[in-house]
Amino acid sequence: MSTITIKPTDNPTIIKFEFADFIAPSGSWQYKNIDEAKNSSLARQLFHLPFVKTVYISGNFIAIERYSIVEWPDVQNEVAEQIAAFVESGAKIIDEPATPAKKAITVYAEMTPNPSAMKFVTSFMLTRSPLEFKNIDQTAPSPIARALFELPSVKEVYIDENYISITKYDLYNWDDITMEIRSFIKQYFENGGIAVDDSHVEIISKPAQQEARFENLDATSQQIVNILEEYVKPAVAADGGNIAFDSFDAEQRRVRVVLQGACNGCPSSTFTLKSGIENMLKDMLRDDRITVEAVNG
Repeated sequence: MSTITIKPTDNPTIIKFEFADFIAPSGSWQYKNIDEAKNSSLARQLFHLPFVKTVYISGNFIAIERYSIVEWPDVQNEVAEQIAAFVESGAKIIDEPATPAKKAITVYAEMTPNPSAMKFVTSFMLTRSPLEFKNIDQTAPSPIARALFELPSVKEVYIDENYISITKYDLYNWDDITMEIRSFIKQYFENGGIAVDDSHVEIISKPAQQEARFENLDATSQQIVNILEEYVKPAVAADGGNIAFDSFDAEQRRVRVVLQGACNGCPSSTFTLKSGIENMLKDMLRDDRITVEAVNG
């Protein structure tokens, strides 16, 4: 029987079933229900399990998001056995022709509060872990980031969920390059390009690594991380950026956060930190001594 490694993710409702070798053709697929899984017999089979909410297939793994009616430790081994049996039967995981037609991709651009950054939103999920790249040498985890750095206007790339934030060099004007970049991203994905290479998922940004070590943080730091995740991240993500927890100095009551994506270098970030996040933390932690200090990612 095929060997499957069961791996948890940062999201407790999602678990990965990983193979030693690639099990699907190039590309990534996401199915939210059985009707969307017309090109995957395995995904259709998995949706007959009442707790399966979403199925992701990419490269050498299958990831499944569950409904809250079960916990993964109670069912993950049975699911792994079902997947392994399907693969051993020789059935195709993705029922596609050798040369699939181009996928229909939507990409649109959104302005951000940072005049140097533009947010490019796609019609599908790109990553569940934020990735930030300052130069092409850092782009091993992300083929799309590497491709974007080939464009002379691109200075920095930040990828999270279903969008890419691009910081341009001051020499360029968004009026001249937005359409070019949007078309480049659209064509890249239509031709089967991927956003993240799963074999390099360990190479992610420092803030994401620290948040993954959540259980090792002190109680106050855990509260701060939860506040940032619940109240701050959704707001700044809408503007193409992220503000991630870095550290908490209990003696000086100082919170250090990292600015990423469009937040990095944004003229309004100081106001957001002092008038927004700092006041929020003071109120929710009931500690008027709290201060917030930011560093660029």
